[in-house]
Amino acid sequence: MKHFYFFIFLGVMALFSGVVLHYAGDFNLAQERAIYSEFQSNLVSIFKENLDKKSETSAKILFTGDIMLSRVVENRIYVSGDFRYPFLKIGDFLSGADLTVGNLEGPISSRGKNQGSKYSFRADPKVVEGLKYAGFDVLSLANNHILDWGREALADTVYILNFNGISTVGAGENEEKANQTVIKEIKGNKIAFLSFTNLYPKSFEAKGKNGGISNFDIERIKNEIKSLKEAKKVDVAVVSLHFGEEYETEVSEEKREVARELIDSGADLFIGHHPHVAQELENYNGKFIAHSLGNFVFDQDFSEETMKGLVIEAEIKDGKIISVKEIQIKMNEEFQPEIIN
Repeated sequence: MKHFYFFIFLGVMALFSGVVLHYAGDFNLAQERAIYSEFQSNLVSIFKENLDKKSETSAKILFTGDIMLSRVVENRIYVSGDFRYPFLKIGDFLSGADLTVGNLEGPISSRGKNQGSKYSFRADPKVVEGLKYAGFDVLSLANNHILDWGREALADTVYILNFNGISTVGAGENEEKANQTVIKEIKGNKIAFLSFTNLYPKSFEAKGKNGGISNFDIERIKNEIKSLKEAKKVDVAVVSLHFGEEYETEVSEEKREVARELIDSGADLFIGHHPHVAQELENYNGKFIAHSLGNFVFDQDFSEETMKGLVIEAEIKDGKIISVKEIQIKMNEEFQPEIIN
C-alpha cells in the first residue's frame, strides 16, 4: 500500500510538471515556482497522511474455548435444520475479527471406529458450515477427544477443515504436519500458532507417516519459539495448550509454571483449554496467560460454570500485542454462546 501511494505521488508530480512546462509562456518564473512549491507541499502532506493512517491500523484476533459439535449439540442442529445453529447468536461478532481461533473438541467425520472412550465425540462433516459462518480461521486439534474415532476420522477432520479454508494446528495426518506451526500474516503482522496437549499417551502422537497429535516436549516447544523469533520469521507467537484439571476454577501451580516457562522462552500469548470452566487471565511480565477459556459450545448444562466461558481479544500493531482483554460469554439452553458483558 505504501508503494501504491508513492507511485500515485510520482505520477501526479510528473503530470503537473508537464502542464506547467506546457503553459510556461503564460506565467513568469516566480509565479511558476510559487504555484509548484505550494502544490508539492500539499501533495506531500496528503501522501504522509495516508501513510500515517495505515500505521494506525491494528489487527484483532479472537480466541474461543472448547467447541464440541456432537452429542446433544448435534441433535439441536438437526432439529433446527441449520448447521450454523450453534453460532447464530455470536457469528457476526466472531467473523468481524481479522482472525478467529478456537479449539475443536472432537473429529468431524462419517468414518472411523469408536475407540471406546466413555465420552466419545464425532460430529457430522456438515458442521463445517457453522464453523465457516462463524469466521473461524484456525482450529486447534490438540486435545483429548480428537482421536475418539481413530486416525481415519482425524484425517477427515483435517481435510474437511482445510478444504473449507480453515487452518488446523496440533494434529495431522503425519508427524511433520501434526507438528507444523501455522503462520498467518494480517495487516503486516506475522503471527505463529502452536498447539499441544499432554492428555494423551505417547503412542497417540504422530510418528513418521502415521497421523496423530503434536509432540508435547516442553524443551522442543521452547526451542521452536526461540527459532521463530531469532530468525524473525514471525512477530508474535501464540501457544495453545490443552491440559489441567477439569472443572477446577483455580489454576494449579504446575500449570501456571508451564505457561510462564513458555512465555519466558519468547511466546507472546498463552491460551489454555480443557478444564471446561474459565480460569484467570494473568498478566505476567507484561504478557498475558489465559489459563482456561472454558466452554464455548458444549452440552454441559449441569452447572453454571460449565455454561460460561471467555473469549480473548488480542490487538496487534507493528508486530506487537498492544492489548488483551477478556469477553464473557454464556450459552443459552440451546447451547448457543452469547456475549454477556
